[in-house]
Amino acid sequence: MQPPAQHLKIPPFESALPSPIFFRSACMPAHATYPRHRHAWGEFVYSYSGVMEIEIAQHHYLAPPQYGIWLPPDMEHVGFNRHEACHCSLYLAAELCAALPAVPCALTLSPLIRALLEELRSDPPSQPQTPEQQRLLQVLVDKLTQAPHVGSYLPFSDDPLLGPVLRALEANPSDPRSLPQLAHTANTTERTLMRRAQRDLGMSLVEWRQRLKVIEALALLERGQSVETIGLDLGYSSASAFISMFRKMMGTTPDEYRRRHMAG
Repeated sequence: MQPPAQHLKIPPFESALPSPIFFRSACMPAHATYPRHRHAWGEFVYSYSGVMEIEIAQHHYLAPPQYGIWLPPDMEHVGFNRHEACHCSLYLAAELCAALPAVPCALTLSPLIRALLEELRSDPPSQPQTPEQQRLLQVLVDKLTQAPHVGSYLPFSDDPLLGPVLRALEANPSDPRSLPQLAHTANTTERTLMRRAQRDLGMSLVEWRQRLKVIEALALLERGQSVETIGLDLGYSSASAFISMFRKMMGTTPDEYRRRHMAG
């Protein structure tokens, strides 16, 4: 699922963190990749705009805004983005990770967590950190330990029937085929696809397709395309139908999202 890399980025630290809790932010061009690496500290990744993706072994973790990705210490991974993205990483020394999940996962972020991340982005902590900055970072860590974890925003499956259907949809998010038509193409039944989606993805195939379209819509919004054009490109019969889906999935309209997340 990982696209070809055009821009290779070097992970910022090799053997030690500058401080037990360290924050950094960066903007990445399209098709940028942090090659496979591991480190002795935990890492929380959040995208201010765009979508960062993490690959661990055969698992794929992806989180648009409203979610972040948590990586426990000593977890070999690859980080990449298909479209331009501005993101941050919060690094935690291993001894501070005990209250966070022991496995990689996406975390659902509260408005307070997102506000703290925006504050840190606009006024990054100095090195060495002031006592006020240390307190702010500790509050963020405390709130992350309370965040619900949800696996991956867009999980995947290697099931021989479901996997090819997911790959076909990922290659063309606007694919107009219905569930019965997709099942027919996969030489199976609608009921079988539904069962396997619930088993492997933890959600219906309808919701998975909506999440896929949201991710594609985020990239198109960042390129400045109109809401109407995006809706039609993603296979919706009208802009209002697309807006309704986007609001249901993201809690805001596409235009509101664009104003809020791309003002900077």
